[in-house]
Amino acid sequence: MQRLLMLLVSLIILVPGSAQKIWISGAVEDSISRNPLPGVIVTVINDTAKCITNQYGLFRIAVPSQDATLLFQHDRYFPKQLSSGTYTRMLVSLMPREEVAEDAVKKAKAIARERSATGSNPNYSNTMMGTRAFFNETYGLLYENKFIETGIATPSLFAVDVDRASYSNIRRFVKLKERIPANAVRIEEMVNYFHYRYPLPPAGQTLAIYSNYATCPWAEDHRLLQIAVRGKEMNTDSLPPSNLVFLIDVSGSMAMPNKLPLLQAAFRILVNNLRNTDHVAIVAYAGIPGVILPSTPGSEKDKIRNAIDYLSAGGATAGEAAIKLAYQIAEENFIPEGNNRVIMATDGDFNVGQTSDYDMEKLILSKKETGVLLTCLGFGMGNYKDSKLETLSSKGNGNFAYIDNLEEANKIFAREFGSTLFTVARDVQADVTFNPRTVKSYRLIGYENKVIKEGDTTDRQMTGGILGPGHCAVAMYEIVPRSPEVMTDSVLATVHLTYREVTDTTLKRLSYQVPGKAATFQQSSDDFRFASAVALMGMLLRKSAYKGSGSCNMVMDIARKSLGDDPGGYRREFITLLKDLKKSKHLVE
Repeated sequence: MQRLLMLLVSLIILVPGSAQKIWISGAVEDSISRNPLPGVIVTVINDTAKCITNQYGLFRIAVPSQDATLLFQHDRYFPKQLSSGTYTRMLVSLMPREEVAEDAVKKAKAIARERSATGSNPNYSNTMMGTRAFFNETYGLLYENKFIETGIATPSLFAVDVDRASYSNIRRFVKLKERIPANAVRIEEMVNYFHYRYPLPPAGQTLAIYSNYATCPWAEDHRLLQIAVRGKEMNTDSLPPSNLVFLIDVSGSMAMPNKLPLLQAAFRILVNNLRNTDHVAIVAYAGIPGVILPSTPGSEKDKIRNAIDYLSAGGATAGEAAIKLAYQIAEENFIPEGNNRVIMATDGDFNVGQTSDYDMEKLILSKKETGVLLTCLGFGMGNYKDSKLETLSSKGNGNFAYIDNLEEANKIFAREFGSTLFTVARDVQADVTFNPRTVKSYRLIGYENKVIKEGDTTDRQMTGGILGPGHCAVAMYEIVPRSPEVMTDSVLATVHLTYREVTDTTLKRLSYQVPGKAATFQQSSDDFRFASAVALMGMLLRKSAYKGSGSCNMVMDIARKSLGDDPGGYRREFITLLKDLKKSKHLVE
């Protein structure tokens, strides 16, 4: 009997060696195209564990310890070894071997020659009132804001938000060496893609307003005004529990490597950041929407990941019915004082039920008062419907991002998890009244489709934007001063900010007076000058009538001298994109 007990004890001691394995999961992508890589062999050094990435580049493997080293191999790519460290989620980029890279370059050049020979793109045309198509992509028409004389017109009123979709979409066009549709360029979304260092609000305050005023580099007699609205910061531990509904498009148009596979990898990154107090339901839709996963606690990550991984694309796109079902589930699982949100991921190509931008606007406005917020994530190219997603997010108390690669997914769902999925203020509007004694005329740069006309706020039906924790929304004005030669120290403008707390219907107000003394552009902060460079790049891409003496060289010079600390390297990436734009002269004329 004693020998039997000794044997059992020894077996118990041996079991944990295999039972305590740690599961590592992630995605593998091509370092150049950023497309997911299927067929990559993943092995653990000094262990027998092995797996192969699926058709979406996803893998899951057990390792004996946290300091295990993984080997990634593919016959068309250079192998790579990585230590798992303390991470259980990995994003791995493999460099193609020279012959593969050369083939890609040759193919790109052949496509460019073909386009050059055929002249302008025959697929570029009007599709419907209020939108413009590029290939089969649609963008809402933008009419540049003009200079407005003070004392004659009403104050400048616009919705404040930090949508960033336009910048990553432009990046996609640049990397593909495609012409950039003018209406895809929303300057405020380009400017707000970057981080700025304005101070957080004082303790007990939700929002704070700041300003900078300086000379204008592309119009020497003009001035530039930057107004920044900063939201309070929140620790991850203090963020409210989330009731999320993933609304995922699995229609036939999503069956491309840069659509559903990229979407799945992006959502796996999000799932990794869920807390035990969070809940997730998944609605997938093609011809008919269906509940793939009922509301499930964040502690059951494997269950949620498996539901995401086994999605496949095919069929029509019933967007209207899917949105209704997603909101219904969100309302059924509503968490009072919590973060209740539908996260819609699609290329926006709806073709069943009500499908127009106007129909979608009416639908989403009817859902606005449910207390459920909306995040729209755009994917893909060729038939991407930017206009529809921008409408949905702007009218549904939501935010909007375009995911062009896994790095952008990592930025949105990992590094900016809190500010992407949580909100500190909604229905945010800025009302800027300029002093006619110091300002002759002014022009809001960007925000064209967020300008609020007088009468649009009848019965306080607010159409403002939302701000997440720590968000900094920036707006820029070009000013024609009354006397260009005189630097006045009087009040330049008064900013009135109205907003609501997330779970409170009370309308709150915050006021701020903008000092009228202008600094020289060179004396201004890195943030001010870099935002100005991005705004000027947007004007060049739009072939703006207000670009003055602005040029690519001016943008490059300003950006290089205003990089600052640059966490994440996004400002340096901007310079890289600008270099690519200069090489492809047909993109900027």
